[in-house]
Amino acid sequence: MKTRLPLLSSALLLAMSSSTFAASSVDLTVKGLITPSACSPSLSSGGIVDHGKVAAKDLKLDHWTLLGNHMLQLTINCEAATLLALKGIDNIGNAFDPRNSYGLDLVGGKKLGEYLLVLSNPSADDAAISMIESANNGLTWQESFPGDVWPITSLASFGDRSSGRWAPTPVKQVTADLLVQTLIAPTANMDLTTEVAINGSATLEVKYL
Repeated sequence: MKTRLPLLSSALLLAMSSSTFAASSVDLTVKGLITPSACSPSLSSGGIVDHGKVAAKDLKLDHWTLLGNHMLQLTINCEAATLLALKGIDNIGNAFDPRNSYGLDLVGGKKLGEYLLVLSNPSADDAAISMIESANNGLTWQESFPGDVWPITSLASFGDRSSGRWAPTPVKQVTADLLVQTLIAPTANMDLTTEVAINGSATLEVKYL
């Protein structure tokens, strides 16, 4: 027994030592998939919504002012039928509701306003299809009803529920209406004594699924 105790102690020390070494490392995995087909999105009017010059006196002091609704057409052309989604990126920030809207920059440190995007009336490869969206990066999808704001935090796609649940459909060419609604915040505390630029910028990025 006396000779076995040191051996047992040594075995325990070795086990503890190897478990300590195992906890001091971590694996890194780099994954991805190169798709043979590429998709190119485009917007009518060069993707520009121009409100022109707006008089400060025409803006509401204590309420939001709707500058207008502008309709653009979104077109996506792919080299082959492709599973895809769209992600909106706010290049300016400072939106009042960063989950759903895009910002128009600041005036003297105050938020000027925001604009909302609504996708509707999609058509894919000359066939009817539905607008769908995912709030969990594509794990699950749901239908986007006409007039629903496209949340900046959600992916948008084109699909159906032929499999029993909503899911994207591979498309080669797809078009949809893109409504841009621009609003100016109450101006009571804004300095509008000099010209202020309405400065909104967003990127619509194609993500391959």
